[in-house]
Amino acid sequence: MNALQLAGYVAVVFFAVSLAAKMIKIARMPIHIRWDLYPIPHEKRKGAYGGSYFEEVDWWTKPSNFSRLAEIKAMAAEILFVQSLFHHNRSLWYASFPFHFGLYCLVVFMALLLMGAILGAVGIDIASGSAGLVGPGVHYLTLVTGSAGWILGAIGAVGLLAARTFGNELRKASVRSDYFNLIFLLAIFVAGLVAWLTVDPGYTHMRGFVQYMITFQPAPALPGSVTALGWIVIALLFYSPFTHMTHMFGKYFTYHTVRWEDHPNIRGSKIEKAVTEALGYKLSWAAPHIKKGTWAEAATDWEKQGNE
Repeated sequence: MNALQLAGYVAVVFFAVSLAAKMIKIARMPIHIRWDLYPIPHEKRKGAYGGSYFEEVDWWTKPSNFSRLAEIKAMAAEILFVQSLFHHNRSLWYASFPFHFGLYCLVVFMALLLMGAILGAVGIDIASGSAGLVGPGVHYLTLVTGSAGWILGAIGAVGLLAARTFGNELRKASVRSDYFNLIFLLAIFVAGLVAWLTVDPGYTHMRGFVQYMITFQPAPALPGSVTALGWIVIALLFYSPFTHMTHMFGKYFTYHTVRWEDHPNIRGSKIEKAVTEALGYKLSWAAPHIKKGTWAEAATDWEKQGNE
């Protein structure tokens, strides 16, 4: 096996383990402070106007009537189309939408490369002229998602770099890693575009490399531009778990345990247990009006001060 293939195995395992550890860490974090930001889409017949089951008389005596389907629809609109940015910051959306949609296209593209590699390993030819519907279907879907991903991603990355560089408010909120991450991703989009346009128009080299990977057979040398793309992607797999670039995987927690969490804190519930545990944590900071101790002591001291 060549160095690229060996590094590919290590990078994939490292990324999967690091990401899993990150998700477990987030899941075990203390309960988040309630936001109660409405509208909450899982409120049946009330989500549309920002209502809540708290409006009902004796709501604590009635069973929950939440809609998971409404949550999924709201999340899909936000994730796929960056809906909030569209409504609240349209000028930035023009760069953010192609950037994110390009990334989603490339996620599907990689899944199709894997599918094509598996089909190739069992003898199904992936090409425009191959027999049946599966081979041509995977070929054309790979072609469309890959090409769209490189182009949209590059346009979006350039647009976001320009917005952070020339936009007064966004520039003040940006740090060096924001620029570095965008340039890193732009390098991948450009490398993929160059490889596609110059030596791999049907993605046969990339699909073939994946097939060698999953069958644990030594891969032959790849064209220079495809090799360069492979090394940049491997570097991203090692780097991204330590950055906010993996925030897409934390969307579930952002929505379900923070933004849309409106379950009541009733006696004997999991929420009551989590709040009690959080009140026992030690404060790691102090201020003139806050003395060191537990969160419970800080809350009661503040209450006493307010009553004086």
